[in-house]
Amino acid sequence: MTDRPSFDAHLAAVQAPDGLKTVLEVLAQTCAEISDLVAGGALSGVLGASGAVNVQDEEQKKLDVIANDILTDALLASPVVAGVGSEEMDVTQPAAHATGEYLVMFDPLDGSSNIDINAPVGTIFSVLKGFSPTPTEADFLQPGRRQVAAGYALYGAQTMLVLTTGAGVTGFTLAADGSWVLTHPDIRIPADTKEFAINMSNQRHWAGGVQRYIAACLEGADGPRGKNFNMRWVAAMVADVHRILMRGGVFLYPWDRREPEKAGKLRLMYEGNPMAFLVEQAGGKATLDGVASILDVVPERLHQRIPVALGSANEVDQIAAA
Repeated sequence: MTDRPSFDAHLAAVQAPDGLKTVLEVLAQTCAEISDLVAGGALSGVLGASGAVNVQDEEQKKLDVIANDILTDALLASPVVAGVGSEEMDVTQPAAHATGEYLVMFDPLDGSSNIDINAPVGTIFSVLKGFSPTPTEADFLQPGRRQVAAGYALYGAQTMLVLTTGAGVTGFTLAADGSWVLTHPDIRIPADTKEFAINMSNQRHWAGGVQRYIAACLEGADGPRGKNFNMRWVAAMVADVHRILMRGGVFLYPWDRREPEKAGKLRLMYEGNPMAFLVEQAGGKATLDGVASILDVVPERLHQRIPVALGSANEVDQIAAA
């Protein structure tokens, strides 16, 4: 452990503005605090529903609200942050000072349906350069290509922090003393895979291309793909994407016919963009449909939803060809 660089030491060597480093330090600290609460579970009194519904029309868990408040308060207290946006808040929140350069968007607790069953959950974040120290909602609506940093904390068997500033992807593990230690210095996604992640219960609602792709995977070595696949599904995007970063695979959350007027299920600004930035920086592909890049989408709304197909590059190409 002693010969592994600390988060602070690694950050000091990163070619990035000091203000951005300050934002990442605040995010790392707050994610460590949230990790303690998640680990405490029932002993911390954080399990169960909050009794409220968020802007997504989803029942909020107590820990959704707590994590959102911790991140919001810590970020808005930093003089380099101009404002924040959260999946759990109707509107963006500007900071009270006039020196902020950065906008931070986050899903405070991705996979919150897993909280009460002690399955993996996480925090996802995206950092943008602001246009004004007094930002409006329109300032947040930037394509994912403009992100200056993105990452997530995964609260699992170990707590990990995975991030990019546009020069590859690095991973840190939370030590017993509360410090982050560099454990994965250069994360790369294998180009090929034999794993896919999708919610099979929705199969009957998918469009034809997704139906054909999954059907070919399920035929295994006897089918057109000529190899056997395993299916994985954690019901938390942060955990499914982490698995892809660690050993490859593809993750799909496609459009389906149940709500045809909606482009997809996942949130562009809080989930799609940060995860796409990480996946591309690790050598994978992150698309809407196997072709169009998530990072090129021009946002129209703060809580805009999209379909997602991302992961090992060669396998994403197979999705496009289906």
